Amino acid sequence: MLLPLAWGSLFFPGLFGVCTWGLRRARPAWTHHDCVMISTRLVSSVQAVLATGSGIIVIRSCSDVITDRDKGGCSPTVLLGKLQGAATRFRKEALACPRVCLVFDSLHDL
Repeated sequence: MLLPLAWGSLFFPGLFGVCTWGLRRARPAWTHHDCVMISTRLVSSVQAVLATGSGIIVIRSCSDVITDRDKGGCSPTVLLGKLQGAATRFRKEALACPRVCLVFDSLHDL
């Protein structure tokens, strides 16, 4: 369980840094505050999507989330394998899509 924690500790700050850097280069007229705000919202959105996906996988894998904690169908290794499989499928679908659009509700305010 330390490996996913380590990857998350690198991925999310890295995503924030890359997004802030990219926005500063793509939109030089924007202030640093605007770039940081958009980057923060992007990272929060990614975290929310991943947390929702994890929750859906857990709920669909267990008949009763409270009492099935230690049974074979809901063991951490089984759930981790299902999460990795779902991430691989999502990655393949995203790469197959010719255009991925991200919609920010705050972009029109800038």
